[in-house]
Parts: sequence; structure tokens; C-alpha cells
Amino acid sequence: MGEQEQREPEAEAGGEVSASASAAAAANSSSMQRVKVYRLRDGGKWDDQGTGHVAIDYIEGSKDLGLTVLDEEDNETLLVHNITSDDIYRKQEETIISWRDPEAATELALSFQESAGCSYIWDNICEIQRNHQFSNLSALEVGPRPSSEHLEASRVLHSHDESFRSVNGELRELPPVDLSNLPLILKTILEGGITDQMRVAELITQDRDFFPKLLDIFRMCEDLENLDDLHMIFKLVRGIILLNSPSIFDKIFSDEFILDIIGALEYDPEVAKVQKHRVFLKDHVIFKEAIPIKNVSVVSRIHQTYRIGYLKDVILPRTLDDATMASLNTMIHTNNAAVISLLKDDACFIQELFSRMRSPNISVESKRELVWFLHEFCTLSKSLPLVQQLRLFRDLSGEGVFEIISDVLQSQDRKIVSAGTDIVILFLNQDPNLLRSYIVQQEGNALLGLLVKGMVTDFGEQMHCQFLEILRILMDSFTMSGAHRDVLIEIFYERHLDYLVDVIASCCPPRSTRRATNSATIGRNTDVHRIKPEILLNICELLCFCVVHHPYRIKCNFLMNNAIEKILTMTRRSEKFLVVAAVRFMRTIISRNDEHLVRHVVKFNLLKPIIDAFVENGDRYNMLQSGVLELLEHIRKENLKPLVIYVIESLSDQLIKFEHFGSIQAFKLKYQQYLESAETKLSASVPDIRKKAEGRGLEKEEEDYFNEDSDEEDSVRRTKHAHHEERKADVANGSEADDISSRPKSGGLVDYADDDDEDFNPPPKEPDRPAEDDELLKISRVKRMSVNMGDGKHTDGEVRKRQKIETRITCSKISALTSLASKHKDSLASSSPSYEANGIMGEHATHSDEQQHSTDTAETSRQTGGDCIKAMGNLTSEKAVNATKTNDSEPYSVR
Repeated sequence: MGEQEQREPEAEAGGEVSASASAAAAANSSSMQRVKVYRLRDGGKWDDQGTGHVAIDYIEGSKDLGLTVLDEEDNETLLVHNITSDDIYRKQEETIISWRDPEAATELALSFQESAGCSYIWDNICEIQRNHQFSNLSALEVGPRPSSEHLEASRVLHSHDESFRSVNGELRELPPVDLSNLPLILKTILEGGITDQMRVAELITQDRDFFPKLLDIFRMCEDLENLDDLHMIFKLVRGIILLNSPSIFDKIFSDEFILDIIGALEYDPEVAKVQKHRVFLKDHVIFKEAIPIKNVSVVSRIHQTYRIGYLKDVILPRTLDDATMASLNTMIHTNNAAVISLLKDDACFIQELFSRMRSPNISVESKRELVWFLHEFCTLSKSLPLVQQLRLFRDLSGEGVFEIISDVLQSQDRKIVSAGTDIVILFLNQDPNLLRSYIVQQEGNALLGLLVKGMVTDFGEQMHCQFLEILRILMDSFTMSGAHRDVLIEIFYERHLDYLVDVIASCCPPRSTRRATNSATIGRNTDVHRIKPEILLNICELLCFCVVHHPYRIKCNFLMNNAIEKILTMTRRSEKFLVVAAVRFMRTIISRNDEHLVRHVVKFNLLKPIIDAFVENGDRYNMLQSGVLELLEHIRKENLKPLVIYVIESLSDQLIKFEHFGSIQAFKLKYQQYLESAETKLSASVPDIRKKAEGRGLEKEEEDYFNEDSDEEDSVRRTKHAHHEERKADVANGSEADDISSRPKSGGLVDYADDDDEDFNPPPKEPDRPAEDDELLKISRVKRMSVNMGDGKHTDGEVRKRQKIETRITCSKISALTSLASKHKDSLASSSPSYEANGIMGEHATHSDEQQHSTDTAETSRQTGGDCIKAMGNLTSEKAVNATKTNDSEPYSVR
């Protein structure tokens, strides 16, 4: 004020004061108008142009209003901008107004010191823009005004606005509802801030006469055909709806006002032709009652819900913002919940509905309307809380809704069938066990058959997916529980799985005439040869689902019925997506890593159709090629050895021209690794017999060296040998009886004198020794005598012992002599009778064999050398001892 007082004398002394100077002085009187001016530079940074005071005034030399900013220090003009009706202004963060100046071709911004000043200028800018838009209305005429009233420029359209506001600017009441105040009411509703809008909604709700008076003005203007006022009323009603007040919505959508409100919305200034919404609602919209509804509240809510949806979707679909749209949807949801809740509590209503649907005398049209009503009733039930939804569906199930659905699915009307499948899906999404419990009953088995039949019937692409989804949910093992689980799966696999597989087989070209399908199974009122490819694709998808969820049950079916081969006939179809589906099915089978299925694939050469399709596809890069390569890659990574060997050994010729693929190369490398691993294991598992035999022979020689008898024992052994020769001669001369008393005891192998070796105690005779033990003893005895005969050729014992240790028999001689001794032992074991069985004659036969064996051994010794005979004696003695131990006979040792 001091500055103003100083300048006023200057003005008096100097003469006239310009209008811009007085405007700047008036702006400086309020700190609300203090701003900083910013200009956006080319580098993207804001440049501060200075600080001053903003005002809205007529621009010098023009009749248009504009923004003027004067520097607070030197009163220089910082900014002059002409306000246009273009939508170029933006308000940011309550204190900034920015725009792009088309004349300066740059971005400008005003940063206010006070948020109230920013709101004040922003309201004025919006008001001036409205002035340009409503310049054709007499109430909006704006005339020139003195420059001293620049702060009142924002009130040019409502000179009485202050009377409706309190001291702090809060809106106290609305202007009276009449034709002259419509622009002021419109300005208050559209241009006010959030606080003002909330206050306006509150005032409209409290004023009971607001809508009656407004609609009276509308009817008057409509009768006078005053389009300008009707366009303003349209904007006013639209603005009231955008206030997004539930209390206002209750009034607008009431039966008293709704038709007039819709009539006011017919006069959209952006549409050249007047809309006829009321005519459509009165003449074309008919409220049908499949079952008479006696509750008036339910009927009223149904009408209101329809009108809200019509306004939201038809009249104002482009105008409503997200918040208002959400509020209207909430009202619809609330009304639906109220309607369903009231109807479900009416037991007579549900019973009457089902009794009419079961009536055999019902017409087709009435049945269609009842099905659609039931469909809508179940659909709108989603508006209820979850607990009430579950209770409602259980009540409907108890009333027999599935029997009605079974009848609906047999209809020839596709729309009715579609509604029936939608109802089934709604029940499955809520509680699948309700439908499962019905199907496992005797009367419910037919419903599952209808669902399977519907899957292969051409109802349209969307219907195919619906049936597939129904069967998936029904057969989902993860959601199954209770005693009905196994029963439902058993019904499906026993009655319907083979039918689906045969449908695929019948729709694919046969490889040869030997392939045939069960015509009785196929003939289920369906011409399977005309089935669409999309149906076959859905069947394949369902089978893949069953492989994952019922691996054991479907495995048994596949192994017994050879269903895999039938499904793989899809590889011979011309549609590539069916061939890819067959590859995906085989991939699902192999991914189970089931040993039985893998063997089944190898046994029946089931990968050949896949490889044939891969080869036929050639080098085309598509889903088929990628699917087959991924299948081979999975086999390799999962280390499925039987399949790797099977593919390479049986199908590698077909894959030769695809060796440039990395997957094929890695697959063959895996096969080579298997071969190398098998060879390594084979060489490690077969022992080096020669090396072991040589080592065992040398160790036995060294052990026998220290266990050999002394020279006295050798002399005794020679004496006993002479005694045996005499006995053999007596036997040959017929002195058989004399030999009985001199025959050696069965407890030892060689007859020793009692005085020859005091340390030797022969083992006692065991009664009832098995015959095989005696045979082994006899064989050992013969071998022992052969050794003694060889020892008789050497008179010097020490030389013989040293020769035993120093002699190293070659592997070839040891193997030959060992084989000769083994063969001779087998012949003796098979031809020599046991002592207990043959008595004296058996003993003499043994002596004869021993004599013959001694003769053969002596002959052999002359051919191969004495050292080889000794080695053979040691080896055969060792074998006899080992055989005796194996058969639990008494051990034999010679001291």
C-alpha cells in the first residue's frame, strides 16, 4: 500500500496513468497473485524469466482477455498471453499452470506462491474458455469493462456468484433452478474443484425440488424446440451424473425421473441427429417373465438394473470416466445380488420353475425361455457372497437341476445346448463334487455319456471348447476327493475312452487294409467321418490331460488296446496342427518315464509315424519340426536308453539328411556313449581266467612244497603201491572173497599201515554218506594215485621238491591239462557206482578205473614231461579238495 500511495501522487503530478500500470498496482495488492514465469529452453530445462504479479485483463490493442505478468521490481512486462479456447492449459500440483504458447512456439509456466491464487487464475481461464463456447447464448454475452475491474473478470458470467458463497469461498447454496441460471449452475458443476463438486452433490441431494424443476424446464424447452437450451440441459445432466454420487444415482434411476433424464440425454450437441432412446425403451424393450414374480421390489430392481446398463453401455459409453463407470457397475452388482437373494429364499418360486421344466406338455418356446432364465439366474448368482453361492447351488442340485440339464443337452436347439453347458460350467466352477456325485449314481451315468457325445458333435467351435473344459474339470485328479473318485474314473475309462480313441482312428486315412475299427463302437448316432479337425484336436488334448492325471489307469488301457497306435494315425492327416497334436501326445507319453510304456513304444515301433511325419515335413521350419526335435532332445536329456538305442538302430536311416541339426548330432553322440559304456562294463565283468589259473597253480605249488611227505613217507607210499598191484592181480585171477577182508576202510582214500605214520589219524567213517560224496572221494583217490605213480619215477625227493618250485608251467599247457582232468573226472563220476550201492564189485571197479587212469596218466607223462604231470596232479588235487568242500564232505589233506 505504501508503494501505491507513493505512485498515486506521481500519477497526479505526471498526468495520466496507463491502464497496465494501474492493473499492476492492483495485482501487487494481493500476494495470492505473485508468480514466477518460466520458459522451456531447447535443452529441456526451465529458464526463470523473473518474478511478478499476474492479472487477467484485456490485452492492449485487442478485445480478447489474456494473462499479463508485471515484474514486481521495475514494473516491466514479463508475459503477455492471449487466452484461447484451445485445450492447451494444464494445472499441476495445485500451484503451477503450464501451456504451450502457439505464437512463441515454446512451453510457458506460471509458478504461484499461493495455491489459492493458482486456483483463482485457473478458474478464470476455464471461465473465459466457456465464454468462447457459449458466446451464442444471450446469458453469456460479455461486454467491455473498465480495466480497473481486471480482478473481477473471472466473475463476468455470474455477477451474483458471491451471494451463494461464504467468506472463505465455500459454496453455501445452489442458484435457483430457472432458465436464466442454467449457465451459472453449469459453471458451478463443471468448473468447481473437488470440494465444490462434493458440496454441489450434497446440495442437489438435499434439494427435493431440484430435479422436478430441472425436468420441467427440459419439457418446456422440448415443447418449444429450443435446441440451444436443450444442449445446455444435456451438458448439465451429464455433469450431474459425472459428480458420481450414489444418492444422486438413486434419484436419477428412480421410476419417477429416469425417462425424462434419458430424454434430456437425447440432445447431444456433438451428434447431429436427435436420438430416440425413450422410444426404444417404451416400444421395443419388453419385460418377459418366464415365471411370474410376485415381489414388487424384485421387479423394480430388475427394471432399474436394465436402465443403468442401458445408460452406461448405450447412451454415455464415451463420456463416463472410470470412477463413474465403476460406481454404476457396483449398483448393478448390488441389484443383482438383491434380486437373486430374494428369489432363492422363495421356495415356491424354485419348485415352480423346475416343475414347469419337467412338464412334458411344455412348448419349445416356453422351454427355451425357462432354460435361459435358469442360465441367467445361475450366472447372476456370482453376485452373492461365496457362502451363499455354495448354498444356492447345493439347493439347486437337491431340486434335480442335473436331470434338467441332461434333458437340455439332448435338444436339437444349439442355443439351448449352449445355455446348458454354461450352467454345467458354473456348477463345476463352484463345486465339481456336486456333479461328480450325480454322475456316479446309476441315473447320472447318462449325463457323462452326453458330455462325451457332445464333444464329438459339431455345435460350433465355442461349444467344443466348453465340452472339453467340462470333462477336464470332471476328470481333474487334483480336485477329486471322497469315495466317488475311483468310480467316476472307472466309468469314463470303461465306457467312453475307447470311443474317443476310435473316433480319431476312424477319421484318419488308413495305412493299409488290415487296419479296421470297431464299427459298433463308432456307430453312436454320430457320423465320425465328417468330424471337424477341431474336434479331433480337442480329443487329443483331453487324452494328454488324462495321461498326466491318470497315469496308471490310462497306461493299462493303452497297453491292452494298443490305443497309442490309433492316436498316432493323426500324423497321416493333412492338417499340420493335428500332426503337431500327435507329436505332443507322444511327448506327453514319454515324459511319464514309465518303463512299461517305453517298452511298448519300442516293441510296436510307435516312433516311426512321428519320424515319418518329420521326414515328410523336410526342412520347413515350423511347429512340427520344432516339436519332433524337442521330443528327441527330451529322450536324450532324460537318458531313456531303450528309446535312444531304438531310434538310432531302427530309424537312423531316415534321419541321415537331418544330421546338420544339433539335436540329431547330440542324439547320436548319446548312442555312441552307450556303446562305449557297454563295452567297458563287459570287459570289466569277464575275469582273466588264465591269469587266475596261473596264480592259483603257483600258490598251490608253494604250499604243497612245505606239506610234502618225507622220504620215509615216499617209501611207504611205494610199498602200498606194490600191495595194491598184488590185490589187483588177485582180483583178476578170481580171488574176490579174499579181497573183502583186505579191502581198505571207507573212511580214507589210501590204505596206510598203522605203524607208518604215527601222526596221521584217518577221519572216522560217517554213516549214510551220500553217493555224490563217495564219487568225489573216488575221483580224488584216482588223482592221488596218478600223482604217486608220477612220484615213483623220481628217486631223489629233494630234487623233485626243488623242481616243483622252480618249474613254471605255461598257460597253454595248464589249460589243456586242466580240461583233460575235468573231462576225465566227469566220466568217472558218471560211470563209477557208489560204494554203498554196489558193494565189493563197485570197489573192484574203482580199482580197475584207478589202474586204467594210472596207465593213461603215465602215457601222458611220457608225452608232456614229468613236470607237467606234477602240475596236473597238484591242480586236480586242488579241484578235488574244492569240490569236496563245496559239497560239505570231509576235507582231505596229506601230511
